[in-house]
Amino acid sequence: MRPTINIYCDESCHLETDGQPVMVLGAVYCPIEKKDEIFERLYSLKVKHGLIPKNKKDEKDNRAYYELKWNKVSEGKLEYFKDVINYFFDDDHLQFRVLVVSNKSEIAYETFQHTHDTFYYKMYFGMLKAILNPDFSHHIYIDIKDTRSREKVHKLEQVLRNDKYDYSKEIIKKVQQVRSHEVEILQLTDLLVGATGYVNRGLTSSKAKNELVNLIRHRSKYSLTKSTLLRERKFNIFIWEPQKPYFVYEQ
Repeated sequence: MRPTINIYCDESCHLETDGQPVMVLGAVYCPIEKKDEIFERLYSLKVKHGLIPKNKKDEKDNRAYYELKWNKVSEGKLEYFKDVINYFFDDDHLQFRVLVVSNKSEIAYETFQHTHDTFYYKMYFGMLKAILNPDFSHHIYIDIKDTRSREKVHKLEQVLRNDKYDYSKEIIKKVQQVRSHEVEILQLTDLLVGATGYVNRGLTSSKAKNELVNLIRHRSKYSLTKSTLLRERKFNIFIWEPQKPYFVYEQ
């Protein structure tokens, strides 16, 4: 039986008309047998910082639904977010891959006979292909974003299986949409994708977010604005530049 990798995907500024200069697609991944241990550790950090009750079955307490997200980073909760980042870097079973499209406005879709949708799937595949290993099976989980989520999941599944000639569904076991507030590792993906997008959008307005970005830079030893080597496993970054033809300029 093949070993299995769980991959938790998230995206930011991915719409064609959202007015944002960059698009960010990222994934945190780990061995399936480590998933429960990681979930519990991330949950315990929420308990430690008083963000949810110790009894996680207490559904009457709204804090039980506290969701780890980049847009919640604040000075009042900064120590919690620092603990999460340090935990990510300290746990050898957790890895992150992110693809940043550096300037959406410069993409000439017509030149390469693409629409924004086909470009989106090409970039999503570009993000995932550095993670997928033909010797492993993969469970891919994608955050539900909008009414087209089901369509996106089905299309991405087709793209991935066709590229890997995975007609027996051994490499890509499933691609499934999930709700991020129910999946601790997907929330971690949101945090790391958000931090990468923040830096590449040139933002500096939040003192707390700046401090967290500096911690990520320190722990990763990367600027977050340049591509890493493809073999980098812990914090892998690919900056895609639209000025260069993407059928040549790929990682």
